[in-house]
Amino acid sequence: MKAVVFTLGCKVNECESDALASGLKERGYEVTDALVPADLYIVNTCAVTKEAEKKSRQMQARIKRLNPDAKVIFTGCACQKDAAAFTRKNPNNLVTGVFNKNAVLDLLDKSGDNVSDEKKEYEELPTVTSFKSRAFVKVEDGCDYFCTYCIIPYLRGRARSRNPESVAIEIEKIKPLETVITGINLSAYNYNGEGLTGLIKRLKPLRTRIRLSSLEVGVITEEFLEELKGLYDFAPHFHLSLQSGSNATLKKMNRRYTAEEFLVKVDLIRKHFENAGITTDIIAGFPTETEENFEETVDLVKKVGFSDIHPFTFSSREGTVAYKMQDLPLAVKKERTDRLLKLKAECKARFTESQKGKKEELLCEYYKDGYTEGYSKNYIRLYVKGRAEGIKKVVIGEPFRDGAIAEIIDN
Repeated sequence: MKAVVFTLGCKVNECESDALASGLKERGYEVTDALVPADLYIVNTCAVTKEAEKKSRQMQARIKRLNPDAKVIFTGCACQKDAAAFTRKNPNNLVTGVFNKNAVLDLLDKSGDNVSDEKKEYEELPTVTSFKSRAFVKVEDGCDYFCTYCIIPYLRGRARSRNPESVAIEIEKIKPLETVITGINLSAYNYNGEGLTGLIKRLKPLRTRIRLSSLEVGVITEEFLEELKGLYDFAPHFHLSLQSGSNATLKKMNRRYTAEEFLVKVDLIRKHFENAGITTDIIAGFPTETEENFEETVDLVKKVGFSDIHPFTFSSREGTVAYKMQDLPLAVKKERTDRLLKLKAECKARFTESQKGKKEELLCEYYKDGYTEGYSKNYIRLYVKGRAEGIKKVVIGEPFRDGAIAEIIDN
């Protein structure tokens, strides 16, 4: 029996999908994450934007073309938000939400809507089996921040954290070259009073490179950064969520920092990790954002000197506070998004150029068209000629494709 586990959305979804794939392998399935003909499909959906939710629903037609008789399970945020959308055309689909994913595979012989209510405790999943060179390990779920634009806290529920011993045991079991620690709001990790800094301390004995997913400003402290430096191997890439560089807009978004505080934390990171890659997310066209507010964001991006930015056009989500605000004209949102995309290209090119001639470590992930591809520790996409595996020491060269060419040197 062949199964496809297909993922839309965030790194947490990828992690959960890997866990489901592991469970299927234990049941004797041949599993892939590629959208190919199969007997069973599990689709982990996303609802962070209207477009993501639309793509999730469209998966039904894509799967039907591949195998109209296949068993199909839809799970995740888009299902939690609107389960009926995934059974309306095919009542034989099994639909679950974001809770009880640890029991999804026990429902293989069922169909229809099986969306569960919010859970108060962290739910353990099968040990992950990554299809890639790095492993994603989920340590937190849910969010208590309730940013005014975000639907996810209403779907994922309150923040809940995983036992650090369970985290360490999983990493020891799979022994990945690189482990990405992830969560819906990783900065909110708190297990019996032990925060993210405490979790990092627990991971020090592990012989794996540690990379962190998206972080909030408040978690960046001297103690936290010192603990990261004490890890066996740490990838100094900080995805520090910004969303806006305007204090007025940040307040309307219900973000918990100011532009000035953000800059202070960036400086603190660079004090401890001089060559860190710092990336961010920015929303273009939040309902209350004026042209002056947007220019403040542009100015802040230039001051920080991000290695990359990820612009998102504001997407109004029913059920959020921002849904009740007067949306900006689409043309305004698009124009601001386009300006951010141009700024993104400039930031990425400037940072990549600054790394030329520097020694780095490449985690080899794919071989395609004569090149092995992967990321540096500070998250530059690197390409080396020929096939390579594992982690290689390299020297970064000229810009190439969406990153830079690199040359392997003696380990």
